[in-house]
Amino acid sequence: MRTNTGHGSGERVLGTGRVRAACASGLAAVLLATGCAPGGGEPDVTLRVLAGSELADLEPLLEEVAERTGVTVALEYRGTLDGMAQIAAGDREGEAGTYDAVWFASNRYLALDGGARSAIHAETPIMVSPVVLGVAADRAEELGWTGGAEVTWSDVHEAVAAEDFTYGMTNPGASNSGFSALIGVAAAMADTGAALSTEDVKRVGPQLAEFFQGQEVTAGSSGWLTDAYVRRAREGRPVDGLINYESVILSLNDAGALPEPLTVVYPADGVVTADYPLTLLSEPSEEVLAGYERLVEDLTSAETQQRIADQTRRRPVNGEAELSPPVPSLVELAFPSSREVVDGLVADYFATLRRPARTVYVLDVSGSMEGDRLAELKSALQALTRADGGSLSRSTQTFQEREEVTLLPFATEPAEPLRFVMEPGAAREANADLAAAVEDLEALGDTAAYDALVRAYELLEEDYSGPDDERLMSVVLMTDGVVNTGTDLEGFGESLAELPDSVAGVPVFTVLFGESDVPEMTELAEMTGGRVFDAREEELERVFREIRGYS
Repeated sequence: MRTNTGHGSGERVLGTGRVRAACASGLAAVLLATGCAPGGGEPDVTLRVLAGSELADLEPLLEEVAERTGVTVALEYRGTLDGMAQIAAGDREGEAGTYDAVWFASNRYLALDGGARSAIHAETPIMVSPVVLGVAADRAEELGWTGGAEVTWSDVHEAVAAEDFTYGMTNPGASNSGFSALIGVAAAMADTGAALSTEDVKRVGPQLAEFFQGQEVTAGSSGWLTDAYVRRAREGRPVDGLINYESVILSLNDAGALPEPLTVVYPADGVVTADYPLTLLSEPSEEVLAGYERLVEDLTSAETQQRIADQTRRRPVNGEAELSPPVPSLVELAFPSSREVVDGLVADYFATLRRPARTVYVLDVSGSMEGDRLAELKSALQALTRADGGSLSRSTQTFQEREEVTLLPFATEPAEPLRFVMEPGAAREANADLAAAVEDLEALGDTAAYDALVRAYELLEEDYSGPDDERLMSVVLMTDGVVNTGTDLEGFGESLAELPDSVAGVPVFTVLFGESDVPEMTELAEMTGGRVFDAREEELERVFREIRGYS
């Protein structure tokens, strides 16, 4: 076991599933409570783990590991930077108890925080996946990026500038793959061979701004980004490339979801790699420590490592296992040694480097929202208007400079839209105006959600200025009930068919609240290429913050 010892979105319980003569029971909870040992050996233990959502693909394997070790893994998912911020703040409380461990793609950012380092007892890399580029086969051929050609991040930048090369990448404020890509591209362009400095970031700023003009799709998670890439290809609105984990791109090729496999481009000037350290938090009990050691021993064994490689396409850390077919060795770019540099680069991404967002918030203010529900909606939206001096993730979840936000309240019919543009240097005033407008919302009337959505798309079409319009568009729908007046889902779909592709393809992110019609809101999200977010058992503010990763 290779263990480095430090100094000082719903839970999934992956249990043993065994029925033993000494403690037979039909309930997993009872099995856990009895503490019966696997095969008479060490006692069973449950590790509560805060994890990145991409680790969901390990759930079947973790069930098998639990059978062998008696260690049950209870996973609770959270965005990487959000989760790290929680631990750095000293908060270990989850939905079902106190966390024993965290398991994210990387601990590099966490290591820049002195207080956070003291929260780590031990960490063990379990698997490896670099952030690379997958390119549609025909585009790779056109660009000369096939046959083992040496391609750099600078070559990708030149293709964006000269060849209108487009790609999808996750939001660096929400997802580690986008965060790693941002760090990697900046470090490669700086080309110093050393860790990025603030001066380096400033020097390569113009090139980075050009590079990110090619970002056609953004997302809050690597999995949803891949789904969006496939959807656009099927709808005839393809994106040329996909910046994501190597494992995600290889898995996508294995699945045969695209007409042709993506060409995997390994930038010759280097990458930033995720090593997925299973990290035990400080001051573990003897039982938890022993369980962690058993779990790590199994996960890093040659047999389990081979299973991880075969099933998830991540590179093994045990030399006795291998990824097949073989993948090349890569240059690892230096990660910044200063949190100030990292935070500054991410802030620059939102303020000046990325394409700005245009989002329409379609807000239910029907009579059923009166009282606590409307108060929660107001509080959640107003939280997004306040500059946050806390964690990096929270600061990127507020409304950013250059962003355009439209509020479209609706009840029996859509109200007059309220548009706010966060002009550079005047964003604070625009946010204050937006917060005041939210405070003035009143609840009254029926629920004409689809009439409001039709109006939202009309607004996007009116504002769209053509192929040179750089804004990334999205719609957020929050409703607490069943649509009971106006057009229906079918009528809304018919209205989409009459719009130009550039607008019809805008996703709707639906928020379940109160008595929302879950099947219908799910169908709506699937129809538009969006995603469903559930605020029925989670704070609405947290849900709105999570959605910000998709804008």
